[in-house]
Amino acid sequence: MARAPKGYYKSVFINAPFTPDRAELFNAMVFTVQAAGFAPHCARELDNAGQVRLDKIKDLIRTCHLGIHDISFMALDGDVPRFNMPFELGLFLGASAFGEGWVARKACTILDAEAFRYQRALSDIAGQDIRTHALEADQASAQVRNWLSHHSRSKAPILGAVPIWGLYQAFEAELPELAEANGLIADDLTFSERRYIAGEWLRDRVP
Repeated sequence: MARAPKGYYKSVFINAPFTPDRAELFNAMVFTVQAAGFAPHCARELDNAGQVRLDKIKDLIRTCHLGIHDISFMALDGDVPRFNMPFELGLFLGASAFGEGWVARKACTILDAEAFRYQRALSDIAGQDIRTHALEADQASAQVRNWLSHHSRSKAPILGAVPIWGLYQAFEAELPELAEANGLIADDLTFSERRYIAGEWLRDRVP
């Protein structure tokens, strides 16, 4: 089997809600992945009308060694449950279980709002590494940072949770000006644009 693609072992698939009420949680997790020295990826970076959404997600999962899955948004939309996050978690676990070679060498963590809540809806994943964030962005950031510290291939430890949170707050405060400097508007940034700006900003602040 061919070698893993360049950057595979630093690539992190983020499977989390994109709803406005969860924006800070999502943004904090993405920023933390970058501050920890990894490369975040998610379905929001894809814009290819010629490719089925499921195929896009499968391609992303295939090329990411690590996965962060926030299943805290298993709520009803009207009278229909929202299962996108558990579904993508299943795809990631399936890729690890049934893939071959580097495709199978994956690791993931699962986040939820509270401990053991998931057992009422997804009892099959009992025993997995479930971390809680209580819907607080600083806690989500800390959980992501602490998990990634076990998967860093650097000899030096990654930046601590408290300093990363401080950097995130500083970045958010500066983001409107940073976006304007790139000819953009902070509230209208795409995932890829925000990731690029954060990466450039972190370059001079994290060893």
